[in-house]
Amino acid sequence: MRIRFHFRWIPFVVMLLLVALGVSLAQWQQRRGDEKVARAARLEAGNQAAPLALTAAPMLPADAQAIEYRRVTVTGHFASAWTVYLDNRPYKGQAGFHVLTPFQIDGSATHVLVAQGWLPRNNAERTRIPDYTTPAGTVTISGIARLNAGHVMELGTAPALAPHAIVQNADIGQLAQASGLALQPFILEQTVDSTATVPASGQLPVRDWPAPDLGADKHRGYAFQWYALALMAFLFFVFTGFRRANKQP
Repeated sequence: MRIRFHFRWIPFVVMLLLVALGVSLAQWQQRRGDEKVARAARLEAGNQAAPLALTAAPMLPADAQAIEYRRVTVTGHFASAWTVYLDNRPYKGQAGFHVLTPFQIDGSATHVLVAQGWLPRNNAERTRIPDYTTPAGTVTISGIARLNAGHVMELGTAPALAPHAIVQNADIGQLAQASGLALQPFILEQTVDSTATVPASGQLPVRDWPAPDLGADKHRGYAFQWYALALMAFLFFVFTGFRRANKQP
């Protein structure tokens, strides 16, 4: 018996598109997984390394990438006049803000943007910021270097950055331009400062920072699914081609 194959252009083109889509998305998921693996390695290395004493020497973006997730200590004082608040940052199911304040490095005009922590939102008065304490004078703080403060979905046009503004997102470059301050190209998520006790008035922002998403296995699973889709599209095209051809008299 002669086995025949019935070739049709439209199913062939559809099959090629599905295979191309599946392979492309699978490779994208693989790259995302590789990025998560590399991030996990940097996080582990940062935890094992001794804290880095930050100086006023300006850093390039490549330098900031090299120290991401590294523990950092810095001495100076907070420039509280240019504090901004990042909205829509929930903590344990409660709405709130992240407090971002420039920190002037001792003996220089260079600043690093410090994420002081999280504050709850006043449900009755949405734009009211709770009383909290920012240390005055020269202090030494510690934290974890991060390249940015995270990004949330934002609808419409973002308002201009201004002192004590409540915004959805704040880019280091935009804040530097708006304030005129020289900022290092990374953010310090504060973990410890020289005021270890809660002040008599006000409160300290919560400094329980979420761990970075390191779900590399999830992306590998997605990649497998997309490769499977591409294979199924190819096998379906081949199977139906043989089936149609051998049904014909």
